[in-house]
Amino acid sequence: MTNTNPLDSQVLDLMLRAGSSWILYLLLVLSVVAFAIVLERLWFFFKERRPAGIIEDALATLERTGAAAALAKLAEQPSMEAAVARDCLRRAAEGPAAVEERKAASLERERARYESRLAFLGTLGNNAPFVGLFGTVLGIIRAFHDLAGASLQGTQAVMSGIAEALVATGIGLLVALPAVATYNILTRIVERRASASEVIAHEILAVLKAHLSPSSSASSPSSPTSPSAARAPMAPSPEAT
Repeated sequence: MTNTNPLDSQVLDLMLRAGSSWILYLLLVLSVVAFAIVLERLWFFFKERRPAGIIEDALATLERTGAAAALAKLAEQPSMEAAVARDCLRRAAEGPAAVEERKAASLERERARYESRLAFLGTLGNNAPFVGLFGTVLGIIRAFHDLAGASLQGTQAVMSGIAEALVATGIGLLVALPAVATYNILTRIVERRASASEVIAHEILAVLKAHLSPSSSASSPSSPTSPSAARAPMAPSPEAT
C-alpha cells in the first residue's frame, strides 16, 4: 500500500504537463537576446574607440598653451579617455583637488556607460547550463513516468524521450559558452580603457601641479638678493665730505 501526498501528486502532474520543450524555447529566446546585446556592444566599442594621437596632442597643448586650448582639441571626441580628459580640463582652473574629484566621478560614470548590458551576458553565461539541466530533469521525470506504465515494446520510445530531454542540457551549454566568453572579453576591454583614462587624468594633474609649484616661478629682478642690487654703488657718507 502506498501513501501519496496530494501536494506531491500535484507537483508531479504539473511537471508532466509542462515537459521540457518550453525550456528549449526559453533558451532560444535568451540566446537571441544575448546575440543582440553582443552586436550592440561591439558596435558601441567600435564607435567609442580611442582617437589616435588626439589625446597626446591635447596633453602637449596643455603644457604649452593651457587648459582651454587642450579642451578645444578634445571637443566632440569619442572614447572614455577623451571624456575623462575633458571633465578634468573643465575643472583645471579650480585646482588639482577639484580635478582629482572630477576624475573619480567621471571614471565611474564612463565605466557604467561602458558596462551597460554586460551583466545580462554574465548572468546568462552562469545560469544557462542550469536552465538546460532543469529542462533535462523535467524530461527525464516524464520519461520515467511513461516507462512505469509502458510495455517492453514501448521501452524504446521512452528511451528516445530521455535522449530528447538531454538535448536541453546541451543547448544550455551552447548558449552559456559564447555568453561567458564575450562577457570576459568585453569586461577586459572596459578595464583597459578605465586604466588608460586614469593614466591620462594623472598626466593632466601632473601638468597642473607643475605649473602651480613655487619652483616654476622665476625670481623677481628687483629682489634684494639679486646680483645687480649687490653691485649697486654706495652713497658717500657725510664725514667723507
